[in-house]
Amino acid sequence: MRIQSAPELVSIVLCGDAHKLVVACYHLGNRHVPLQIEPGRVAYLHDHVLDEMLIGLGLIVGREQAPFEPVSGAYETASHHSHPHHSH
Repeated sequence: MRIQSAPELVSIVLCGDAHKLVVACYHLGNRHVPLQIEPGRVAYLHDHVLDEMLIGLGLIVGREQAPFEPVSGAYETASHHSHPHHSH
């Protein structure tokens, strides 16, 4: 069995400037927005307010219907590992 993400309306930021892309991820992450991060590209579920924020930062934002597979959160990933030497 194979599970595939269904296409959804996502906003796409394509940028060759790694610093600008990091700034975009910082601002989106600060708002707890799930992100799909790939080299030179970041995607999030479409939100016109977020689009306008990033455009204001000088980025170009597009939209497309595409599968959305966000990065797992650090806490979510850490919870799957056991730490026998660390107890609460």
